[in-house]
Amino acid sequence: MVRPLVEVVHVGSAARDIAPDDPRGWRLGGGVTFAALTTARLGLRTAAVVGVDAEAATASELDALRAVGVDLVIVPLAEGPVFHNVETADGRVQTMLRTGVPVHPIPLPESWRRAAGWSLTPVADEVGDGWADVMDPAAVVAVGWQGMLRRLVAGERVRHIEPTERALLRRADLVGVSRHDVDPAMRLDALTAYLRPGARLLVTQGDQGGLLVTVGAAGPTEVLRYLPTRPDAEVDPTGAGDTFLAALLAATIRPSVIGPRRSRVGSDLRFAAAAGSLAVEGHGLAGTPDLMAVRTRAFRERIRRLVLPSEAAQVDINEPP
Repeated sequence: MVRPLVEVVHVGSAARDIAPDDPRGWRLGGGVTFAALTTARLGLRTAAVVGVDAEAATASELDALRAVGVDLVIVPLAEGPVFHNVETADGRVQTMLRTGVPVHPIPLPESWRRAAGWSLTPVADEVGDGWADVMDPAAVVAVGWQGMLRRLVAGERVRHIEPTERALLRRADLVGVSRHDVDPAMRLDALTAYLRPGARLLVTQGDQGGLLVTVGAAGPTEVLRYLPTRPDAEVDPTGAGDTFLAALLAATIRPSVIGPRRSRVGSDLRFAAAAGSLAVEGHGLAGTPDLMAVRTRAFRERIRRLVLPSEAAQVDINEPP
């Protein structure tokens, strides 16, 4: 039996997050694992290049990826990123225990190189600009920006750094970042200056919803605000942004995943927001939803908003994220 062509390829390092409630003392994470599991559970033919250290290579979470059909290329790393996360009333306090090493471009099957979508989700700036030359020029490329915006020193709290020019950002069609990963005073036009005209910037704002910004030659041309999708219960916020971005990429390269109402304004955002809200309802990768759960949550939100503002709304393009 001939297997379908790969639709989306994900690249990044699997991180180990300290978790005292796990018998191993850690739980596997990293944007690449959340993103790959998301697109696979949404029904897309998924492949992933995953950097792992010796301990992470034995993780049962990798078997969970394989079980849903993700084709994995495991890249052994001398050291992988390890984080200690503490959730506080003022947000997450994240300490870097090990910084990890880069995941360099490697030879890949031609079917992977011709994938319709690529997702580059560094957690510790391990995905270099050389990956921009690997992808098909026609591919839709998503980049998780937050992994490039961290000052990482082993044994110290993770600090944010200013954005810089990156070839991966210039190549990207869709870039995701949390407003907590950039200076709150930074204007949208300053952020979009690093992206190419025609790209879209997703700025997530947690329980406030977020913004989807379309970039023009001289800065933002359109800014859509989407409302938050409330989870039934928040257990673990890790990976919610990666899940959101992966679901939005899935809806971009295969719009039919949204369902019959995909032509409505904001339907792709509502679909992705539903995926992100479900992701926080379980520990680690256990919260990653399947297609039916996402469609059901998105439908529930549409019904709930019959008496509320239901569509993404235009906002001032000079408003800070």
